[in-house]
Parts: sequence; C-alpha cells; structure tokens
Amino acid sequence: MWWVVLVHQDLMTFISPVGPWTILPMKGVLKMKLDNYSGAGFSSKSKYMFGKVTVQIKLVEGDSAGTVTAFYMSSEGPYHNEFDFEFLGNTTGEPYLVQTNVYVNGVGNREQRLKLWFDPTKDFHSYSLLWNQRQVVFLVDETPVRVHSNLEHKGIPYPKDQAMGVYSSIWNADDWATQGGRVKTDWSHAPFIASYRGFEINGCECPDAWAALDNMRRCSGGWWDQPTLSELSLHQSHQLLWVRANHMVYDYYSDAARFLATPVECQHHHH
Repeated sequence: MWWVVLVHQDLMTFISPVGPWTILPMKGVLKMKLDNYSGAGFSSKSKYMFGKVTVQIKLVEGDSAGTVTAFYMSSEGPYHNEFDFEFLGNTTGEPYLVQTNVYVNGVGNREQRLKLWFDPTKDFHSYSLLWNQRQVVFLVDETPVRVHSNLEHKGIPYPKDQAMGVYSSIWNADDWATQGGRVKTDWSHAPFIASYRGFEINGCECPDAWAALDNMRRCSGGWWDQPTLSELSLHQSHQLLWVRANHMVYDYYSDAARFLATPVECQHHHH
C-alpha cells in the first residue's frame, strides 16, 4: 500500500506508510527522506513521448554511502524503455558517482559512470533528459554527459514507440552502490535527505487510452524534432568530449571483461 500526495501540478508523490513520513514539502522545495524504515519516490501524473524533462536536485550531504537517489524516465512492462540518472552515495569527502543507463525493449546493461566537476550536495544543480527521434541526451547543468543515438539504420533498436513517465526515488542499495557494496549504509547518519525543485516537463503528453502508433504520429514534428536538435552542436560535442576525458570513470563500451563481444551499438556510436 502507498499513499499518494499531490506535490506539483505534474507530479504525484508515493509515500510508504511504514515508519515516519518520507516527504517534506516546503517553500517550493520537495525533500525526500530515506531512513531505516522506508524510502520515498514520486512520479509524473502523465506519460510523455519525446521532449525534455529537467529537475534541480541537491543530493544527500555528508556520509551518503549505500544510498541511491534516482531520476529517470520509464515506460511499463517487461519490454520497457528507460533512461536513468542514478546518484551513488559515498563516504564523507569522497565524490558522488553518477551512473547513467539506457534500457531498450527491456534490456539495459549500458552503464556509464562519471564523477561530477562540482559538489552536488552543496547546492541545487539541474539534471535533464532530452529525447527525440534521433537521440537521447543526458545533461548536467545543460552540459551533455551522454548521448544515445538512433542507429536503427544499423539494425539497432531505438526507444521511440513507448510513452514514458517521469520518476524519482531514494533508497538503500548498499549491496552494490558504494565501492561495489564494500561500504554499507551507516544508519546512525539517517535520515538521508535529497532536495528537489524546478520541475520542468516540456513534452508530448500521451493519454493512456491512446495506442502507441497514434501517440507516435501525434508526437512527431514537435519542437524536439527541429533539425538543430537531431545531433549535438559543435560546442556541445566539445563539452561531451571534455566530460568523457576528464570525468568518466566507467564505460560499458570498453568493459572487455564483462562483454565477450563488444556491444553492437558501441561499434557505431560516436560518443
């Protein structure tokens, strides 16, 4: 059982009834709390196909080891599509890692990890997902940190036929989140609080009653399909190269120990 509380015109919040309240709305800021009773999360009221979603997050301060704060878009079902930001907590003084992932038709295993170039616990920073028929772009403070391009012409599936909801959550994942699970959550530092503001959803809203094909037709040709958004600008490409050269710490593209054969999209992606 979950309670549902309206916290924003586009969002619903899901609160576990086990233990203390986990949502602390105040002055335009939504605070989600994790303790040893329960985590917290919210979702959009509607689903969307293409567009841009942005939220400003101030991550858990201090010793956040073992915790994961996630912001993502996802469709439903066993063959769902999903775009993930996962913020992996760490011990005090150690940098947060940001893990991104892309699921297509229910298949993920496309993790990339990077260290941010700022302390994400000291202030709010924006995290965005831009999605159109040509690419999915992950942005941090409007700097692209990942691009997943449409390579259907190479026979590689691309997520463009399922409407997606917008979600965020905070939970305990100390079996894997921090240093491969070696560092556990220290509950004496609870509650762990992540703060949110500045929700923006600018996309094609898809009624549940509409068929996927109808949504695809209706959502084609929006602002997100402008030619200038079909690929990164030259400046954005330079920004992404800078991120990859200076801040990326893991890329599934180059994990030969994990994949016997190079994932097929890695042979064609430029980024």
